[in-house]
Amino acid sequence: MRVLIAPDCFGGTLTASEAAAAVASGWRGTAPADRLTLRPLADGGPGFVEVLHTALGGTPHRLAVRGPLGAEVDAVWLEQDGTAYIESAQACGLHLVPAPERRPLEASTAGVGDLIRHAVDSGVRRIVVGLGGSASTDGGSGMLAALGAVAVDDDGEPLSPGGGALAGCARLSGAPGLSGVELTMASDVTNPLLGIHGAATVFAPQKGADEAGVQRLERALTVWADVLATTFGQDVRAESGAGAAGGLGAGLLALGARVESGAGLVRRLTGLDAALDAADLVITGEGSFDWQSLRGKLITAVAEGAAERGLPCLVLAGQVSVGRREAGAVGVESSYSLADHAGSVQAAMADAAGTLAALAADVARAWSDSAGQAS
Repeated sequence: MRVLIAPDCFGGTLTASEAAAAVASGWRGTAPADRLTLRPLADGGPGFVEVLHTALGGTPHRLAVRGPLGAEVDAVWLEQDGTAYIESAQACGLHLVPAPERRPLEASTAGVGDLIRHAVDSGVRRIVVGLGGSASTDGGSGMLAALGAVAVDDDGEPLSPGGGALAGCARLSGAPGLSGVELTMASDVTNPLLGIHGAATVFAPQKGADEAGVQRLERALTVWADVLATTFGQDVRAESGAGAAGGLGAGLLALGARVESGAGLVRRLTGLDAALDAADLVITGEGSFDWQSLRGKLITAVAEGAAERGLPCLVLAGQVSVGRREAGAVGVESSYSLADHAGSVQAAMADAAGTLAALAADVARAWSDSAGQAS
């Protein structure tokens, strides 16, 4: 059998490349005669730059930028054929802040602006920013400040970093200085900035915000949306993807960014369709296969591509909360949980690679025609 292994990262435990290698290791142990193609993927969130560098080559640029709470972090952006690919999670990712230290009202996207500025100063005039996995809910205000457009209060004083301070925003001081730069945002979600499906309500609790914090962020982002509309002449609050990465999408949209599906972009740039054409069975996966997975994220893109070719698509995930009918509607034949296989979430995370390999070995027994055959 020709088996295509095309997972996303398993948030906080395995990169997409590590996940693909673990699945391949387990599968080979059961079905060594199968031909495996490893195609690690990303949908704009963590792993975006690594995946594209593996597929496209290009020149990585390494630098220290401001992390979500201000301390410097190491980040890489990729230059390839005149385009800069930036992964916002490298600068403001939730994985950069240990759970006890998370401060969702103060976390900032300033480091994303640092990356964009460095790319522009390097001469790049086309920039693709991958969104997802952020610790911040600042509406992109940190990014804009790093680019020269600083949120200030009625007295003209700069606001403190983070979304919580935006309730006091009166205007932007300065300009972002991106004339002649083409921006694209590769978004992993379609949420608007505000409301029950917005950045604060849906995603801030995952970043450590309690109910009072969520309400404060919602009020602050409402003020921020008005400031963006006044400053840039367009109201982006309800646009698809405005709520991505804690509202970073809104900041990019205000700058004129074009929206592209992160999963779709990666599918195109990595040649996923050609790999699907050459497969008999497709395996994908991520940390949590849940309702968000069905809203344009990577698993959907892989499964739909498999379904177009009449190929079975399997999901191996840390946890599975999608029902069989819902999964089948996007092209997923069967899904398997690492937590169920290991007995608990804690056991699965204690050795994520080993558990994933063991699960893949078991799945191969059920799906591979060559299970147990010598290579």
